[in-house]
Amino acid sequence: MPEHYKLDRVRELADNDEDFVMALAAAFIEEVPEDAERLKKAVPERDYFETYQAAHKMKPTIDLFELGVLDTLIEVQDWGKFEKSDEDVSEQLQTVLTAVENATNEIKSDFNL
Repeated sequence: MPEHYKLDRVRELADNDEDFVMALAAAFIEEVPEDAERLKKAVPERDYFETYQAAHKMKPTIDLFELGVLDTLIEVQDWGKFEKSDEDVSEQLQTVLTAVENATNEIKSDFNL
């Protein structure tokens, strides 16, 4: 049983079509770590627009795979969206990055990707 992500909603969306579940897992591996890297670079550079774009793009997948950090990711997204220059979201960013890394490694292993 997965520790860092859940497949309940993925399977529901895929109507238990295992090929579709595999395709969604592959899409996660392909896109989410790339967007996480964008965030990792954008937040310290105070690139609000890039932070907003990357976080916004990640939200549906993070939600679908239930990584448990959706609210934290939204905090990072809103920091970028509203250019909250007086706030520090580095702790929230680290929480999101850790969750993505753990889920990515586990999905790669579970799906042999």
